[in-house]
Amino acid sequence: MTEERLVEEVLPGESATARAAHQSLKGQRRGLRRFLPFLGPAFIASVAYIDPGNFATNVSGGAQFGYLLLWVILVANLMAMLIQSMSAKLGIATGKNLPEVCRERFPKPVSFFLWIQAEIIAMATDLAEFIGAALGLNLLFGIPLLPAGLITGLGAFGILALQRYGLRALEAVIAAMVGVVLIAFAFQTFYAEPEGSRILAGIFTPKFEGTESLLLGVGIVGATVMPHVIYLHSALTQRRVVGKTEDEKRKIFRFELVDVLIAMGIAGIINMAMLTMAAALFNSRGLTDVTDIGQAFEQLGVLLSNNAAILFGVALLASGFSSSSVGTMAGQVVMQGFINRQIPVFLRRAITMAPALILLGAGLDVSRSLVISQVVLSFGIPFALIPLLVFCRNRGVMGALVNKQLTTVVAVLAVALIIVLNVFLIYQTFSG
Repeated sequence: MTEERLVEEVLPGESATARAAHQSLKGQRRGLRRFLPFLGPAFIASVAYIDPGNFATNVSGGAQFGYLLLWVILVANLMAMLIQSMSAKLGIATGKNLPEVCRERFPKPVSFFLWIQAEIIAMATDLAEFIGAALGLNLLFGIPLLPAGLITGLGAFGILALQRYGLRALEAVIAAMVGVVLIAFAFQTFYAEPEGSRILAGIFTPKFEGTESLLLGVGIVGATVMPHVIYLHSALTQRRVVGKTEDEKRKIFRFELVDVLIAMGIAGIINMAMLTMAAALFNSRGLTDVTDIGQAFEQLGVLLSNNAAILFGVALLASGFSSSSVGTMAGQVVMQGFINRQIPVFLRRAITMAPALILLGAGLDVSRSLVISQVVLSFGIPFALIPLLVFCRNRGVMGALVNKQLTTVVAVLAVALIIVLNVFLIYQTFSG
């Protein structure tokens, strides 16, 4: 089976989307309509930035320190926009995804090592997202965690099955789930009645208050970039709309940049809404010990209403289902790209959900397991970010879409900061 055919199985082509996109490139579509064919890939990638791990981090940050760390979310989101735009640009410029370019440019043993670590990262990612969805079912319906995990698996299978109808259908469902999370936290933030002046101060006044706030800020930034969506985003753009000339590729990237700014902007707003809600509802009442998802769900029911708690649970469920499905897609891209092999997507789904089911069945500490999974993710950050940065500054790889010097400098600083923070998080975790 050819490499092209393998990619098509993971990322089915959309001829109608491609036709509409080329009409936009030729100036035949006007207004907002010209952007529509290019919207989608970044929304799939953005799911990783509002996964269940973000729920716990943002709620804890808001409960403990009020609005203090809102600026950290802003900085983290700006870095995410830069990195995801570079990933999208690599796919547009080369017609290949990041793992494929690594396989072409690096020695075979290096590609094999990168594949192994990426598979481990994919399983760690799936663990956190799978547990999050199961916890959502448990909180909403009282379903024990193991049966909830099995239901989560079925839900993820259903979402992945949409690929049979083309990537556009999957993008629509993922975008709808992101919308559910956005609406849920918009309502919760409204009813929590936050103070507008303190929100603005939190966003535009960079500061920390003691070591604990510094550590939590490091956690927010260090856990922002997920390796699997760096790989995936390049795959989502590599053949979506193919530019025949360097000028067309530049136009395609400009359109896709709008997709990144909108999707990542929404993800940033959701994260800020999570923290703002916790600040207004928990911190203002002295409930600084609300540090996990279960506690937040319970307190929302007590302080606001059962409907508010249900909205929180629905948002968690939507986040878990969608992010778990995206993680499986990324796993397919990783294997195809690094070693030019593929397995059926449903088999991969079954394999990656096995560790989570074992954990749930054994009754292990869910919160601790989430922490460990994030530490494992931290190890994979450099192996995705550094190759992306190296390729995007190489004119021989990128052609007309090569990074400008300023972009490269800013990207180097962002990548270095993220790597340093993740190393610091790993050290803090194992040093106690």
